[in-house]
Amino acid sequence: MSRPSAGSSAAPTSNGRHPQPGHANGNGNGNGNGHAGNGHSAPPVAADVANDVAVADWNDMLQAVKERMRQLGDAMRSHDADAPSGVLECATALDQLQETLLHELGRHRRLELELFDTRMALAMSRSALAGTRDGERRARHQALHDDLTSLPNRTNFLARLQESLAPGEASRAPLAVFYLDLDAFKAVNDTHGHAAGDELLRIVAARLARALRAEDLVGRLGGDEFACLIADMPGPAALTQLARKLYDTVAAPLTIGALRFVVRPSIGIAICPDDADTAATLLQCADAAMYRAKRQQLGHAFFEAQADAPARFRAPPGAAAP
Repeated sequence: MSRPSAGSSAAPTSNGRHPQPGHANGNGNGNGNGHAGNGHSAPPVAADVANDVAVADWNDMLQAVKERMRQLGDAMRSHDADAPSGVLECATALDQLQETLLHELGRHRRLELELFDTRMALAMSRSALAGTRDGERRARHQALHDDLTSLPNRTNFLARLQESLAPGEASRAPLAVFYLDLDAFKAVNDTHGHAAGDELLRIVAARLARALRAEDLVGRLGGDEFACLIADMPGPAALTQLARKLYDTVAAPLTIGALRFVVRPSIGIAICPDDADTAATLLQCADAAMYRAKRQQLGHAFFEAQADAPARFRAPPGAAAP
């Protein structure tokens, strides 16, 4: 059957009378809006739909949509005079439902974007924090190590030497400090440039590090001067043997580009507690012994208080003369 258009009259009944719409009362009694006994009810008003779609559960909302669509189909198939207005009410309710769904979808999309932004901000914060920590580690490393050779610098070497001398330290056993200076290094810089001199220092530093035990320490004090901390000193004879080993290690020929060099060190040795019991004084004693070894071309020398006392107080490398 064709759907009646808006404003058309209802078809007369077999007795020629137009059907009278009934009105449902508050307790559910009364006739339905249409033919008596045909089982069709009027489509719900927009307010009813709005109440239904306000449910928190999305499954209930979808069920409500399906029910309204079914009622819309029933209304379109009925011959009630009020069917067109019911269709419009359902259409209006569906428009409101669509608007509500779009609003909720937009809200969820905004929440997803906010969550994404939050995650990105957290990731950036973690990256920035990691960068800060890495920067702090690099700064600390640079403050305690020589830029050219990556060995501990003078400050670091003295601090670790002082730790080894601390009262109650398990390694309070006798220890020794070797002070090394490269002979004629200035000539390398003056003749072949600082690039060659820097590479020579890097090679010497690597050689010294390989020649020592894992428990020993080598540092660059500045210029062409290095120091070694020998823990748990095995005795003067072993120290003499180690001094000769370090001398031969440094003096081995080395090649930089097309250039071939042979540099020899002068080595001074001071022993704790025989010569000194503080880090600075022990290093001064080893420096004084090195100065005598260089002057007398001995290769290496142990500190002797009577012979090395004047040289013991010479200024460290880079310090202003008194």
